[in-house]
Amino acid sequence: MGNYSWLLPVQASSFAARIDLGLWIIHAAMILIFVLWTIFFAYLLVAYRQRDGHKAERIHIDHWKSLAPDAAVLFFELSVVALYVIPTWSSLKMSLPDEKDSIVVNIVAEQFNWNVHYPGPDGKFGKRSAALIDFSNPLGIDPTDPAGADDFVTVNDMHFPVGKPVLARLSSKDVIHSFFIPAFRIKQDAVPGMVVPLWFEPTLEGDYEVTCAQLCGVGHAIMRADVKVQSRTDYDRWFASMAPVKKAGPSGATEEW
Repeated sequence: MGNYSWLLPVQASSFAARIDLGLWIIHAAMILIFVLWTIFFAYLLVAYRQRDGHKAERIHIDHWKSLAPDAAVLFFELSVVALYVIPTWSSLKMSLPDEKDSIVVNIVAEQFNWNVHYPGPDGKFGKRSAALIDFSNPLGIDPTDPAGADDFVTVNDMHFPVGKPVLARLSSKDVIHSFFIPAFRIKQDAVPGMVVPLWFEPTLEGDYEVTCAQLCGVGHAIMRADVKVQSRTDYDRWFASMAPVKKAGPSGATEEW
């Protein structure tokens, strides 16, 4: 809970500050607009009220002048979109880091867990088959595939090194889920039948929380995972300690997903 306060959670990713800037811009603008309109309405109520010796007046304002406040708000909103929203969206959603410079993982959501598939020391993901899925092999990694012999899967437990981009391929086994790490300011739907790329770069060592931000069933409230951001030395030590998938499956199971 040390990552949360009365305001926004701690900024623990490279683009958290940019996301927060947008939130503050929107909130500041809405407060300013609310205050200005309140002052204007209060002035009209007082200046043109009915009182002794003075009847309530109906003022007539030139049509184009009456549009001035709306035009100002529209200009502000278009400026925010052009100068902040489009560049930020492009850098966060359209410009992915290079795989060779990143930690690459597959994140697969299911009711009600987060499965993380790491490629192992060889950096290659093995084939996966729905026919091989069981409790010890939740993603159905084919142990006969040489590329997957050293792969391993964690459930609700993610580890990443600080200061290195993480490139994740997000998918779902069953229904729509939403991958949300508040401290990283990352939120992305996991949609059945789709593989959605996302990325983030942790900048602060510590323990963080993954939650599901999309109602996904009776266990939605408990669908959470731990994210541990570690030094590169601690991450490498943890990575080396993880055992690969060893569960053998039936021969001939070649369906990949």
